[in-house]
Amino acid sequence: MSSVAPEVEKKEEEEEQVVNPWEVSAGKGGIDYDKLVDQFGCQRLHAALIDRIARLTGRPPHRFLRRGLFFAHRDLNEILDLFEKGDKFYLYTGRGPSSEALHLGHLVPFMFTKYLQDAFKVPLVIQLTDDEKFLWKNLTVEESKRLARENAKDIIACGFDVERTFIFSDFNFVGGAFYENMVKVARCVTYNKVVGIFGFTPEDHIGKISFPPVQAVPSFPSSFPKHFSGNDQLRCLIPCAIDQDPYFRMTRDVAPRIGYQKPALIESRFFPALQGENTKMSASDPNSAIYVTDNTKEIKTKVNKYAFSGGQDSVELHRKLGANLEVDVSIKYLNFFLEDDDELERIKKEYKEGSMLTGEVKQLLVKVLSEMVERHKRARARVTEEMVDAFMAVRPLPNMFG
Repeated sequence: MSSVAPEVEKKEEEEEQVVNPWEVSAGKGGIDYDKLVDQFGCQRLHAALIDRIARLTGRPPHRFLRRGLFFAHRDLNEILDLFEKGDKFYLYTGRGPSSEALHLGHLVPFMFTKYLQDAFKVPLVIQLTDDEKFLWKNLTVEESKRLARENAKDIIACGFDVERTFIFSDFNFVGGAFYENMVKVARCVTYNKVVGIFGFTPEDHIGKISFPPVQAVPSFPSSFPKHFSGNDQLRCLIPCAIDQDPYFRMTRDVAPRIGYQKPALIESRFFPALQGENTKMSASDPNSAIYVTDNTKEIKTKVNKYAFSGGQDSVELHRKLGANLEVDVSIKYLNFFLEDDDELERIKKEYKEGSMLTGEVKQLLVKVLSEMVERHKRARARVTEEMVDAFMAVRPLPNMFG
C-alpha cells in the first residue's frame, strides 16, 4: 500500500465536513467540533465559566452546560463581567420557519434560552426569519408568514416570560430603525467578504446575498427603539447552534465600525438525526426527526426503526463486547433530555458493559421523549391567538429590566 494513502484518506474525510447556516454534513466520524472551533475562531466553553454561571445565578447549570452540549462561546466572560457588576444584557435567538411543527432539535436552543432568561432575568428578542425561508425554500410569502406564526406557538409553549420577550417575524417587522441598521451593516460588507463567509456562488440570487444583515441587526439594541429606549450600548448574548456562527462573525466584525457593541455567543453542538451524527436532524426528512406533534406510537416506531445503535449484532456478542456509546443515537438523545445525571451514568455504564441491551435503552428513551412531547403538547394547546399577539406586539416593555 502506498504511504500516501492514509494522508489522502484523511484529506477526503476533512473535505466531507460542511457546516454553514444552510447545510450540515460530515464523514463517517461525525462532526469534528474541535476543528470547527479552530476554523471559526471561537473559544471552548470551559468548566470555570460554567461554575461562574452557577455562582452568579444561584442556580445549578443547565444539563446542556454540564454535559458539554453548549460547548463554545464568544465573549461570554465579558457578559458575565457585566452581570457581576450589576449591569444587564439581553438575549437574542431565532427560528427559520420552514415546517408546520418543530422537531426536537429545534427545541434545544429555546429550552436553553428559557433557562438563561429565567436564570439572569433578562429580556429576549426572538426573530422568525420567514423572509429567509421564502428566499431559500419553495414557499410563498403567505405560507412563510403562516408558518412563522405557527412556530411562534411552539416557541411560546416553552414557557417564556411575556413581560420580557418580544417575538417578531421579519416580514411584519423590518423597517424603521431595524432597516437603518441593516443598510449600515450592508455598506460595511463587500461582496467578496460575504462570499468568503457564506460560500455564495454566482448562481445564487441576490436575495440570498443581501439577507445576512437581516439576521445581524437584532444583536444591536437600537434596532428595537421601543423596547430598548436609551440602551443603545446594551450587550447582546446569542444562544445558537454553531452553524449560525458565520452570521455573527460578520456582525462582530462590522459592529465597532458602526458604533455598536459586538454580540457575544454561546454555541451548541448539533442535535443528531436518528440515523446518526454525520448530519443534524432535518425537517426535510421526517424519518430523521421526532416532532413535537408525534404521538407515543410514532415516537416508539421511529426510535426502534431508525435510531442508530451502537450495540452489537447479536445478544451474545453484545454481552461480551458491550455497546459503542460514541455512535449510539439513543444515548445521545438521553444525554440531551434525561435530567437525572446519576441515572444517565448508570445507563451508560450498563450499556457499555453489555449488561443492558439496545432494546432496553431504546425503551427508556421512548419513555423520556414521550413524556417530554406530551408536556409540550399540553403547553402548546394553551397558547391562544391572543397570546401570540401579546408576544409579537411592538410596545414598551416596562418590566424588561425589573
